[in-house]
Amino acid sequence: MVFLVAVPLSLGIAMASGAPLAAGLIAAVVGGIVAGALGGSAVQVSGPAAGLSLVVVDLVHTYGWRATCMITLLAGAVQLVLGVFKAARAALAVSPAVIHGMLAAVGIIIALSQLHVVLGGSSQKSAIANVLELPGQIADLHGHKVAVGILTITVLALWTRLPKRLKVVPAPLPALAAAAVTAWAFGWDVTRVDLSDSLTEWAFPVLPQGDWHLVVSSVLLVALLAGCESLLCSVAVDGMHGGRRADLDQELTGQGVANMVTGALGGLPVAGVIVRSTANAQAGARSRWSTILHGVWVLVFALGFGWTITLIPLEALAALLVLIGVQMVNLGHIRKVHGHGEVPVYVVTMAAVILLGLAEGCWRGWRWPR
Repeated sequence: MVFLVAVPLSLGIAMASGAPLAAGLIAAVVGGIVAGALGGSAVQVSGPAAGLSLVVVDLVHTYGWRATCMITLLAGAVQLVLGVFKAARAALAVSPAVIHGMLAAVGIIIALSQLHVVLGGSSQKSAIANVLELPGQIADLHGHKVAVGILTITVLALWTRLPKRLKVVPAPLPALAAAAVTAWAFGWDVTRVDLSDSLTEWAFPVLPQGDWHLVVSSVLLVALLAGCESLLCSVAVDGMHGGRRADLDQELTGQGVANMVTGALGGLPVAGVIVRSTANAQAGARSRWSTILHGVWVLVFALGFGWTITLIPLEALAALLVLIGVQMVNLGHIRKVHGHGEVPVYVVTMAAVILLGLAEGCWRGWRWPR
């Protein structure tokens, strides 16, 4: 079950991150096997996280992909040290309103940028630019590409209304399959997924060039955001099952080792992910073996059946990302922060991230009550 959820989401998040698509699969494998084996939660599933995509896009643009992998590796080392020194509880001191506001802003930015791809164009450099360019993009529609995007969103929306026995298959899989088959059958003019940067074309990460203060800040940003997201996910997942509670320091240590491995192998940063973790818990997971084996299945799929990915239209992946982005504005999170009187922190963080960027936005949200 988790494997079926992980493959399309990993590809989509890699696309949103401006990274090679294979990097998403590498992160899914490492998150499943390494973080699953060494982490402190028996049910949580780790992999590429949409919440980190804005950071990765900026790092790739600034330093290049191989240097971004080195930043991921170093961020993992920071997480490992923090876990060894029992710092997990301190990370949880960050207000959940800041984290949830940041994730909502990331979701809005992802949805706006990928909507341009669904409409047959290309995303702009900022959320404001995407909004300003949207009317012109709508006026210049590309028929086949738009049709694939609409078909994907329609299948995703209707799948939730099907009988429970059919919903055993996660919605992203039939949505992408329907888009691929339809585009192939009718000969539509769409952009296909390119895996020319495949798993076999590997090069060791390189040190980033530039101001070392900015490099250190980038390492700490990846380490802290990925760590906080993982720990908050662990706490949430503990409420979904009746097994052993998560050891948060061990979880942070496991996440650190996983990020060191994924960085060395050319993968995206990994973190505990609520969508895959929820699917794991709801499917009846009792031990960490379900998490580990999902990573094994992703590896088998990537090596043996990776050619099937090249049949997927990029516009279908973009449509999946639009829906993921919208779902990141979670009404349950808003009700929760409202109950704690922290709606202003949530709103300020969300607005600041959209207008100023991830690091500056989170800082403004964290400083708001003080």
